Amino acid sequence: MRLALWQGASPAGDAEAAFAEVARALAAAKGAGADMLLMPELFLPGYGVEPMRADPGWPARLSRLAAEAGTGLCIGLAEEEGGALVNVARAYGPDGALLARYVKTQLFGAREKRLFKPGNGPVAFDFAGARIALLICYDVEFPELVRAAARLGAELILVPTANPEPFDTVQRFTVPAQAAMNGLAVAYANFCGAEGALTYNGLSLIAAPDGEPLASAGRRPAFLVVDFPSRSDPTLRALSTQLEDLRE
Repeated sequence: MRLALWQGASPAGDAEAAFAEVARALAAAKGAGADMLLMPELFLPGYGVEPMRADPGWPARLSRLAAEAGTGLCIGLAEEEGGALVNVARAYGPDGALLARYVKTQLFGAREKRLFKPGNGPVAFDFAGARIALLICYDVEFPELVRAAARLGAELILVPTANPEPFDTVQRFTVPAQAAMNGLAVAYANFCGAEGALTYNGLSLIAAPDGEPLASAGRRPAFLVVDFPSRSDPTLRALSTQLEDLRE
């Protein structure tokens, strides 16, 4: 499976600009032969937007864009659920069909806890020959959730994120360590630049199942494309057997 990852500025509440950027990124992913494009957390309406809002028409528009491009899409957005807002990641196939929908479990800080209702753990789906799980941003910093994804058989975790300065340690250490400890790949798509009082630290990356970076970005806009390695790939270092060896 070939995966594309977009890093750039938040649309900061401009929904039409957001959809235009999604269309451009999908076209670039299609041109690169990617099966799936990964974009950041709360791309709609933008992570730092106040007041936070959700439009019930957004999912259908995203589905159409994926279908028009003929490329899968995983992206973060706000949605309403049971009278509350939720922080969601949606994955669509190249035909626009919904593959999975995940609600962020671990909410970060007072603002997210005020805005959103939490979810209840990862989801997984099969796509392009791979078993894929979804998490969102802060979720991947919790070993329990990454291990839960591994227990679902995930070989790859897609992580839309909105990680600000000064939390570079997440990309430098946490994401590679989580990949290595669980023997699975982790793709982490972040914003860069400023949005209101926030400055995003970029540094998006795709970590292989042995923790080594398959591709990584700096602080500026970037577009990464990698071929996802199978666990039997001879270029990988020895993979973790913790899940098989764990005594419970």
